[in-house]
Amino acid sequence: MSPAIASVVVAMGIAGLFWLERERKTCTSAGLWIPVVWLLISGSRPVSAWLHLTPPTDHPDAYLEGSPIDRIVLTVLLALGLIALIKRGQQVARVLRANGPILLFFTYCAVSTTWSDYPEVAFKRWIKALGDLVMVTIVVSDVDPSAAVRRLLTRVSFLLLPLSVLLVKYYPDLGRGYTYFTWTPFYTGVSTDKNGLGLLCLVCGLGGLWQFLDVLQTRDMPHRRRRLMAQGAVLAMVLWLLSIANSVTSISCFVSGGIFIVMTRLFAWSRKPAVIHATVFGVMLLSIFAVFIAPASGLLESLGRNPTLTGRTDIWAHVIPLNSNPLLGTGYESFWLGDRLAKMWSIYWWHPNEAHNGYLEIFLNLGWIGVALLCLLLATGYRNIFAAYRCDPETGRVRLAYFVAAVLYSFSEAGFRELTPIWLFFLLAVIAIPTSSITEPMPDFWAEFNEDRANELVSVGPAFGLELRRKNIDWEIT
Repeated sequence: MSPAIASVVVAMGIAGLFWLERERKTCTSAGLWIPVVWLLISGSRPVSAWLHLTPPTDHPDAYLEGSPIDRIVLTVLLALGLIALIKRGQQVARVLRANGPILLFFTYCAVSTTWSDYPEVAFKRWIKALGDLVMVTIVVSDVDPSAAVRRLLTRVSFLLLPLSVLLVKYYPDLGRGYTYFTWTPFYTGVSTDKNGLGLLCLVCGLGGLWQFLDVLQTRDMPHRRRRLMAQGAVLAMVLWLLSIANSVTSISCFVSGGIFIVMTRLFAWSRKPAVIHATVFGVMLLSIFAVFIAPASGLLESLGRNPTLTGRTDIWAHVIPLNSNPLLGTGYESFWLGDRLAKMWSIYWWHPNEAHNGYLEIFLNLGWIGVALLCLLLATGYRNIFAAYRCDPETGRVRLAYFVAAVLYSFSEAGFRELTPIWLFFLLAVIAIPTSSITEPMPDFWAEFNEDRANELVSVGPAFGLELRRKNIDWEIT
């Protein structure tokens, strides 16, 4: 099949996936497209890379400027996101008030730009990080947050996964790369490297597994068969792309996060709080033991990794002494700039630009204070997830899966960074949603409910702490 014909087939397949998953009764705002586009960019490659206008990065000073094209695109998306939030005033204010630890973390990141060696560069990067928070707030302040998360995952998966398959199979100049010296091929898809493709599959795969099992177990769901086909296609593409990307970190995290989705969905005994807590901490302790305590135990080798995590431990040993301010750090996203970056490039020919450990990355940039704030975010976030699980197990289980995946992913990759899909979904997992919508069939004594009675309740409801608004063909009371 020629690349042109394959492109037409994939385009038709993408349209078919959206047709299969269509759901007219589900209500989400048009503003949801803003985080969708944001995630499409962060989950693939920068706009400048798609246009082949990426600035040269063969010198450390090149990282100080970045791409003006990417800056314009992200600034426009951020501005549109802020406008959307301003229109949702009260709901956004409630979300922000309920998430003090997240605001504290982002505030400290902003303050840390003042002691950076490159404060202007650090502040620009913080603005991009603020964009992640804006996009997450748009999703959770939507009419139906759960439906918004589903549509966010669906739209991104239906676009990026088929395009990755297309680029890998028919456009090798875009979808593949080659290692230095050996010229062994590796697969990137829509991303820039194999780890990026693996991360995309991790994020989309957990969402696809969650929705597939939900549809599979809900026998009376409308249009069940076609929705099973759509989400089954997502899972099939994820599994194939993961197998060729050979990203051990993403595969391990997908399996770990998927355990919680499958376990709590299929087995009643596993839904008990004690079982969930024990499983979470068991997975964490096993991972810490394998990666940090006893890397030579054989667990890493069984996953295809050597005890140095493919040279990551050597990087950790080199970067820690370069942090001149352990308490405060070098400033937000400022460690891999200037002399420190030049020093690391003089040691490693492949020019690293991250520590390949999310917690170490926080320490280098934000110091021990930043690490403490991240721990606070992890603790309060886990509490928020479990509170959500008690009220809404369906959404709570996928939030738990993304939380576990993000924590484990950051053991060997810099997961807590701006414009990283796992960071965005980590924020979606840990954020507290202050109000929950309840949409149910009307009880018997509301059988004669009509517009006149609705208008009466709209006028008197606030006096009793109730809010009533129209949602599709149902009435929603919060």
